[in-house]
Amino acid sequence: MTKHRQLSADRIAEAMGRIDPVFLHSPVLTSEALGFHLIAKDETDNPIRSFKGRGTGNFLAAHPGKEPLVTASAGNFGQGLAYNAARSGRALTVFASVNANPLKIEAMRRFGAEVRLEGEDFDAAKQAGRAFANASGHLFVEDGASAEIAEGAGTIALELMEAAGRLDRVYLPLGNGALAAGMGAWIKARSPETRVIAVAAKGAPCMALSHQAGHPVSTRSVNTIADGVAVREPVPEAVEWLKETIDAVVLVDDDEILAAMRFARDEWTRIVEPAGAAGLAGVMKDKASLEGVRVATPLCGGNVTAAQAREWF
Repeated sequence: MTKHRQLSADRIAEAMGRIDPVFLHSPVLTSEALGFHLIAKDETDNPIRSFKGRGTGNFLAAHPGKEPLVTASAGNFGQGLAYNAARSGRALTVFASVNANPLKIEAMRRFGAEVRLEGEDFDAAKQAGRAFANASGHLFVEDGASAEIAEGAGTIALELMEAAGRLDRVYLPLGNGALAAGMGAWIKARSPETRVIAVAAKGAPCMALSHQAGHPVSTRSVNTIADGVAVREPVPEAVEWLKETIDAVVLVDDDEILAAMRFARDEWTRIVEPAGAAGLAGVMKDKASLEGVRVATPLCGGNVTAAQAREWF
């Protein structure tokens, strides 16, 4: 697997032809409510309600065959891989935390994956999944480590810049790093003057710490409502890519994430999950410095349980 190569804008463009069209050309939303021109790319309006169908589809197109797959996921990556694996006729086993979102677990199973619940958090589930893949000889697919996955996510930036034209700043949620690296790679290649800001949860700062240090820095635990970016073990490949694809990392707390989720609901009638609203939370945190600036962010996922919706909204 080509895990260590640099990301390529040309391959991001090629990925547009490999990804199931149901995930492409997502809606573009705009707002002036914060005092500047804000553009949001809505990745919640597809069968898995997240952007993860792009990278997983591109990955499977680049790695054809019938070899069974294994992955670990908080839910959205597993859904994307399950959707695309089923279309390719490939078996998939997903390892998820015993505390994973039940809506996402049910969806992964509905799309055809076998889901095994192990470990107290995502990284513990990943450790179990990697061990299972090694023992079974199946292919382990790691979000954040594959160039094809990052380049698939980069197609969001390609579409965004075609629709929006000039952008001064783009704010990108930061979890395992595939989205920020892939979108950042396209933006830096095509609009190097655009400032790319990655946004991590304050309760899951390992990628922010890693970017600051220039090498992977783990944390002992995570504590955030944003399960999709709740990572404590950074992916080394993504840490390397981010050196070239983002300009800064900002941290947002859960209250700031909730405020962004409520803004998306009130402004665009979109239900966005916490991790999916992290970029928007970064925008709102920086709004005092954004007057007259053209700003964009993706709304990356919308998988919220009924109980969560009652609590958060």
